[in-house]
Amino acid sequence: MTCFSSADESAHYGFSVCMLLDQYREQLGWERDGVVELGSGDATAISDVVASLPGLRVRGFDISAASVAKARENIRARGVDGRYTVELGDFFDQADATGGPQIATVISNPPYIPAPDRDILMPELWGGVHGNDLVLQLLKSGYDNVIAAVASYSDPVATVRTAEDAGYRVANFLAMGLDYGAYSSEPKVRDHIRRLCDEGRGWAGDDEYMVAIALFTRNPDVPGDRADQLLRSLQINL
Repeated sequence: MTCFSSADESAHYGFSVCMLLDQYREQLGWERDGVVELGSGDATAISDVVASLPGLRVRGFDISAASVAKARENIRARGVDGRYTVELGDFFDQADATGGPQIATVISNPPYIPAPDRDILMPELWGGVHGNDLVLQLLKSGYDNVIAAVASYSDPVATVRTAEDAGYRVANFLAMGLDYGAYSSEPKVRDHIRRLCDEGRGWAGDDEYMVAIALFTRNPDVPGDRADQLLRSLQINL
């Protein structure tokens, strides 16, 4: 099994998580309880976040043995193995086994490639037919705070509306434009993305799309609701 890596996306994810955790550190309470992570990948991004925020502790999960091995190597190299652990297994199974969320905040850059099925170049990146299966599952898992990636071509309106139905507000976000990589450019995937956009389920250019890292919260102490701003930021010109 291959370990997915994207330098641009990883840097954006890590920087955004760091900024959001730092800006809302008192309200999110992570200095007391730590955070959990769905899909640690090679842990490059969050290793740097843990190093930058001395009080942060992260417990990550990934279903890829190759990713977990690489993550542990990178965590040791960064010198944060005392505060960042990555376990092999299904994040949602672990949450169910403990009777639901025990920590208030979860972070994730979940797989979000949309395609008719998982028979794509890297099946681990499949996010369901609309690309947002994992983030929707995360928003329904009971965490008070969810920091997650929202891709412009993966039905972001449905993601935001599902979050609202679950009692979340978008406290803040950071958005970035990305070029299609090898996995988005696969003809089967590219054609499916175009159909989704034509159906009004997303936005994308011929070779580019947007990704925002957003803080969804149900914490009344976290001010603001930028859901509409988030959606506008994802509407790139076609």
